[in-house]
Amino acid sequence: MQIQHNIALKKYNTFGLDVVAKHFVTINSLEDLLEVLELETYKEKFIIGGGSNMLLTKNINALVMHINIKGITITRETENHVYVKANAGENWHEFVQWTLNHDFGGLENMSLIPGNVGTSPIQNIGAYGVELKDYFVSCQALNLKTLKLETFTKDICNFGYRNSIFKNEVKGQYVITNVVFKLTKNNHKLHTNYGAIQTQLEIMGVNTPTIKEVSKAVIAIRESKLPNPKEIGNSGSFFKNPIISLEEFEKLKENFPKVPSYKVSESQVKVPAGWLIETAGFKGKTFGNYGVHKKQALVLVNYGGAKGEDILNLSKLIQKTIYRIFKISIEAEVNII
Repeated sequence: MQIQHNIALKKYNTFGLDVVAKHFVTINSLEDLLEVLELETYKEKFIIGGGSNMLLTKNINALVMHINIKGITITRETENHVYVKANAGENWHEFVQWTLNHDFGGLENMSLIPGNVGTSPIQNIGAYGVELKDYFVSCQALNLKTLKLETFTKDICNFGYRNSIFKNEVKGQYVITNVVFKLTKNNHKLHTNYGAIQTQLEIMGVNTPTIKEVSKAVIAIRESKLPNPKEIGNSGSFFKNPIISLEEFEKLKENFPKVPSYKVSESQVKVPAGWLIETAGFKGKTFGNYGVHKKQALVLVNYGGAKGEDILNLSKLIQKTIYRIFKISIEAEVNII
C-alpha cells in the first residue's frame, strides 16, 4: 500500500473529468482500509469506488481512498437458492456475468450497469424492472467513526427508488466492504416485459430465454442506446425518473397526450425523465465539448476536455426547463462533488 500525491482522477471517474486528488491510495483489503483510516496525517478522506455515479466539479483536497477489495464467495446454499457474497471492489457487470456463468438467476436485467458492487446498495441500482433490493440480503460496512464492522439488512437499508439509508441518515459515515445476494439456482423468474427486452429476444430468435439470453438482450439494448464510458465520458442515467401523483399526471396529459408512464401505486405514476428531456428539445444537443447524448436524453456526456462545472450547469438548465414546460421537478441521480 502506497500513498501517492497529486494524482489525476481522470481514469477513476466514468465522466473522464480531469480533476486531481491531493493524496491517493488504493485499498486492496480490509486491513488496508483500517490502516489508512487510522492515519492521523490525513484528516480529510474521500472514498471512491468504480467512479460511475459521481460528477467531480473540483479537485479533491483530501486523501482519496480507492476501494479495490476483490473476492466472490458462496456463503450458503439451499435446494433452490444460493447466497453469494461479493466484495466491494468487484466490477458490477463482471460480477453479474459470474453469477450467470454459475447459472444463478436474479441479476441478469442489471447487466452492464457501470460501477462496483460496493456502491450498488447506496443507489439501490436497477434496470428493466429489477432493483438491487429484490435480491439483496445484507451488506457489511465499516463505521468510519468507531472503525467497527456493522451489518445492514434489507429492512435497515430503507431502500427506495435509487435511494437508501446510505444516501440519507448515514451518508458519509460508512464504507461498504461487501454485499450478500440471494439468487435462484433453478426455476428462475424472468423479467422480460419491461422496455424492449421481449422485442430484442425476438430479434435474437429466442422464444424461451435463459437468464444468459436475457442478459445478452439487455446488453444489446444498452449498447444501442448508451455510450461506452471508455469512448465518451458519461455516468449513465444522470436523472431519476420523477414520480408524480395521478392527479398531476392527468393534468399533464391534457397538454401532452402522448406522455408515457409506469404505474407505481394506486395514486402515483413514474414519468420517464428521458421523454421529458427529449420533448424539451435537449436530446443530442451539444455545448462545445459536452452535451446530451444523441441516442438517450437521460445521459449527459463529456466529449473530451469538459469540466464538471460545465456538465453541472447543463443539468441545472435542463431541470429549470423541464419545470417551466411540464411543472415537474427532476432530480439528479449522480452525486455532485
